[in-house]
Amino acid sequence: MPVIVFLTLFFLACLPLLVLRKKTRRPPHEKPLPPGSLGFPLVGQSFGLLRAMRSNTGEQWLRRRSNKYGPISKLSLFGRNTVFLAGPGAHKFVFTSDALALQQPKSATAIIGSRSLLEMIGEEHRRVRGALMQFLKPEVLRRYVHPLTKGLTFDLICSLVLGLERGKIREALVQDFAEMLSGVWAVPIDLPFTKFGKSLRARRRAAQLISGIVRQKKTLLEQRKCSPDQDLITCLLGLGGDGNSEPLTEEEIVDNTVLIMFAGHDTSSTLLTFIIRHLANDPTNYDLVLRENEDIAKAKAPSEALTWDDVNKMKHTWRLAMEVLRTIPPVFGNFRRALKDIEYEGYIIPKGWQVLWASSTTQMDENIFKSPENFDPSRFENPSCIPPYSFVAFGGGTRICPGNEFARIETLVMMHYVVTRFKWRLSCKDNGFARIPLPTPTDGLPIDLEPKN
Repeated sequence: MPVIVFLTLFFLACLPLLVLRKKTRRPPHEKPLPPGSLGFPLVGQSFGLLRAMRSNTGEQWLRRRSNKYGPISKLSLFGRNTVFLAGPGAHKFVFTSDALALQQPKSATAIIGSRSLLEMIGEEHRRVRGALMQFLKPEVLRRYVHPLTKGLTFDLICSLVLGLERGKIREALVQDFAEMLSGVWAVPIDLPFTKFGKSLRARRRAAQLISGIVRQKKTLLEQRKCSPDQDLITCLLGLGGDGNSEPLTEEEIVDNTVLIMFAGHDTSSTLLTFIIRHLANDPTNYDLVLRENEDIAKAKAPSEALTWDDVNKMKHTWRLAMEVLRTIPPVFGNFRRALKDIEYEGYIIPKGWQVLWASSTTQMDENIFKSPENFDPSRFENPSCIPPYSFVAFGGGTRICPGNEFARIETLVMMHYVVTRFKWRLSCKDNGFARIPLPTPTDGLPIDLEPKN
């Protein structure tokens, strides 16, 4: 497309926002807005942040901003006026304030869905979160320890969440989710050639497939041909059957299934990738992880499944995983939405603005974690020594990730079988990574894999 045509379309897309901003200018407050610039409507600082994330300099980008404006500043990201907050106090405020609701960029809301847990507040949030927690609580997850060994993360999520076996539908979902992810943090311009536009089309295809599965499961439940606790979808379909709560709509089930598959697949696979990457370059921690898991394996009979107690013995393996999450968090940061005008640290956060927090502002802070650039799993030997709201890989407060226990089991079981059955070494020259938006090794992290015995 010629540049002049693109610029014309872009100007026409932004024109209503220019008019809207002029018409909706807010009355003056007693407290000032945070320092900073909103930049150009719709785009703001989005391209600058995305460029920094792609070059793996997002942490430095935020640090420069904090050095310039302090721990609170205003900007515009992904089509919304935004306030960026940094530090443990900011994280506590973000995770505990009733005046803030979860908020995704317009691009993420469009792709994940408007009826997912991320978009809900109050009683709606408690209702859907309760349904998900019923399925993701440890007592239920114990039943899935052995099945977790049967495939990689997307296969696991498809089986656990959808009850979907290998085949054309699963293959189509794999492709669609990969394309959807690329547009979650993108400027929300819905044109055929934009990343956001392509992601939206992939989202529609995935939602159509999942809707078909939901309707099929509903019919099977009505005919009593499947169990209400067979998978996540049957669990969600069964909500409200006792008359004590309101059933979820098909839209809510689809959107929250998309959310769980995003969270359970992409973040877990990222963590596993960077654990494998790190162990290939760290013989000391590799030996500790190997010894711990070989001791567990030696106590098992051939082909005997792991037990819950076995998983809980993998203490160093999980400490190493936590340190990977600290240094390379899969989720760079996230957003909240102000439900009303909020006064914070002498500034006003206007109603409707989004609030950005980023994990690196505490997890890579030398005042919290000594020598933060050094990789040291022993930091997590006594988690109670870590200041509250400083390690936020799973969020915090009432908004802590409901799938954190599932992530722990998935990671530990997978790594147990990897380290006890295989040896590997990196076969790539470039050991770097970019965020698009999750951390992704530059060359895809090819490895030479050798089975043991």
